[in-house]
Amino acid sequence: MKLHISKPSGVNVFSGYGEGFVMVGERRISHSVIVLPERIVEDWDATRFEALTASHLEALADLDCEVVLLGTGSRLRFPPPGVLRQANARLAAAGAGLEIMDVQAACRTYNILVAEERKVAAALLLG
Repeated sequence: MKLHISKPSGVNVFSGYGEGFVMVGERRISHSVIVLPERIVEDWDATRFEALTASHLEALADLDCEVVLLGTGSRLRFPPPGVLRQANARLAAAGAGLEIMDVQAACRTYNILVAEERKVAAALLLG
């Protein structure tokens, strides 16, 4: 599916997504990634939902964001309660909230928040 949104120039937005990939502008990404308005973090070591740990999510607290969108693949899945509890504590201490959704919803929500000039990150599990 292609997404179209007006955006400030020089800001990363999702232009499309499909099974196992997202498009950021003209760039196709097929591995787990963190997308922020001003940069793309390609070396996030969370590769699959099943291998997700609290430390993967706690690392998102260092992104200086208001909202972190966790895309859990092609369907919505919640990490184990202990993982969420630990990660939410660290994120809350950094002033960030965590929203969990499927990758497609995370892309759409990210674009809306970027258009509102919010400090947002999309952490997407594509593997």
